[in-house]
Amino acid sequence: MDTSGVGGRIATKRKLAGLKQTQLAQKATYSVSLVRAVEQGREPASPGFIAAVARALGIEPEQLTGTPYRDTIEEDGPLEGMAELRTILAEGPYVRAVEPEPDTPAAMTAELDHMYVLYQSDKGRQALKRLPVVIRQLHGALHAATTDTERAQIFSLLSIAYVTAERLCRRFGFMSLTTPAVDRLEWAAHQADDPLYVAQAKIKRCRILMYLDSTDVGLSLVEQGLDIIKGGDEPALALRGNGHLCGAIAAARGRKLDVARAHLEEARKLALRMNGESDAYGTLFGPANVGIHSCAVEMEAGDPGKAAREGSALHLPRQIAPPRAGHHWQDTARAWLLSGQPGKALDALNTARRVATQQTRLHPGVRETLRGIAAAERRRTESLSSFVDWVGLKL
Repeated sequence: MDTSGVGGRIATKRKLAGLKQTQLAQKATYSVSLVRAVEQGREPASPGFIAAVARALGIEPEQLTGTPYRDTIEEDGPLEGMAELRTILAEGPYVRAVEPEPDTPAAMTAELDHMYVLYQSDKGRQALKRLPVVIRQLHGALHAATTDTERAQIFSLLSIAYVTAERLCRRFGFMSLTTPAVDRLEWAAHQADDPLYVAQAKIKRCRILMYLDSTDVGLSLVEQGLDIIKGGDEPALALRGNGHLCGAIAAARGRKLDVARAHLEEARKLALRMNGESDAYGTLFGPANVGIHSCAVEMEAGDPGKAAREGSALHLPRQIAPPRAGHHWQDTARAWLLSGQPGKALDALNTARRVATQQTRLHPGVRETLRGIAAAERRRTESLSSFVDWVGLKL
């Protein structure tokens, strides 16, 4: 059971560091009223706030979020594949290769495509179970390759595999593994037959850096990635649009709202050229995704009422990936809570639970919003109690 929220952990770590609330607020460059509200459980901590406070305290953000939520994860059985994936990432350039299956490029392409479908369908456990085997086989195929063309093709497949590794580590809360996953992605991308994987690696690293409150470096990597992307076909447009969306969130968390809105505007222009939401490079870039990120930026900009209203009114197409829709409803729930509407916040969380069960149960923001709802409501409802028990909270 998760018995201490982010606010309680911040208070404990702050006192251990010998800091007063005013001193922590100054170091994190947030208001003391917000520090006080989060510590008291009256307001959920935003990802940007958590990153800034962790950096100010000199600790890892996971020490504040409590991720990964191992007890909750293990209620659904062992997380098969994570221990082996950790080993592969630790092996780095010395990965123990295994003999590949016949016709490896075609077979592994099909398997990686299937893993992507599983991940986007909120079935990350199934994808994780097979991923380490595929990575080792791809390294075996790399050793067996006899031409530069073959090697470049396999490096592209390895790029996809390490992108998947980063996504799954993030999904299950193993944030310390996302950095070596992106390190290996960059290694493979520079030797792949598709140069756009290099751009994707830079954008991926920005996502890690914003989690660690290093948004300036992250934003510079987004710009570098955007400079690499050439052409006007769907994959290039989708990856360019995804880069702008990443830049928008990074800038918003760094409280550079003009930069965030400029990235959003560029993304909107690109989305007009898309036919729905694109699957290219796993970006799911399109008009709906731009709308989702627009609401998230308004949230970070300090207008939760606008974010809540626009988030609830946003029409998401049926084909949008469940985790993407779930994340949107999780953000909308936080916005409603900050707007003083805990009932609507719980409704939004229940929507997130319906569309992306696995992701919602393990997302740290969901737990903080639940704590805020419980603090705001005078009487615990059956619906709230059920949700709290489901995610493994003890209030």
